[in-house]
Amino acid sequence: MYDNICKILAETFPADFASWILGEPIPLTKLEPSELSTEPIRADSLIFLESSALILHLEFQTRTEENMPLRMLDYWLRLYRKFPHKQIHQTVIYLKPTNSPLAYQNSFLSVSGQTQHQFNTIRLWEQPTAIFQQYQGLLPFVALSQTDDPEETLRQAAQQIEAITDQNLQANLAAATSIISGLKLDLEIIQRIIRRDIMKESVTYQAILQEGLEEGRARGLVEGRVEGSG
Repeated sequence: MYDNICKILAETFPADFASWILGEPIPLTKLEPSELSTEPIRADSLIFLESSALILHLEFQTRTEENMPLRMLDYWLRLYRKFPHKQIHQTVIYLKPTNSPLAYQNSFLSVSGQTQHQFNTIRLWEQPTAIFQQYQGLLPFVALSQTDDPEETLRQAAQQIEAITDQNLQANLAAATSIISGLKLDLEIIQRIIRRDIMKESVTYQAILQEGLEEGRARGLVEGRVEGSG
């Protein structure tokens, strides 16, 4: 569920993500993972954005994985093989706090030491809240940032979302913010802060409902129920 929400956000607000990750609002467009290899890959969770000069590869994770360095090397090779003249920026973004050293691992090193690959890692709980308040496309992550009061931080984000005049944009951001904030806050708190009538109009919410196993949690956020939240 979180993979798809993050992918939708990155592809809808590429300039916001570029400003955050790359430090400047580079115009980026979606790159289809199917272009990279004849072998099946997890296309549903991959985020590739490109400009004429670079490719931005993002991986959002709710948990650490031991094979992440090898996976990043694998994707880098696929990207480089297809686009040898473009810069490739890879970033793994961890959504939930963890004490695992794997969340700080940012390189692959083969046993022989002859092959080494570097990538970037971001731990949302270490990121300043102001970054996410600055860009509409990053508002859904604000409660996961470095804040002493995630409930109040979410309330401020909800006020920003309610001020958006584009109803479709408002609905999609409200739904995404509600779902992602569930990684940090209880559903009851989220439901008190973000208006459910706004979320019901969201195509993002409708897309999440297609993920059958997660339907209970997503629907609960919108309709005020808590079942399926485990």
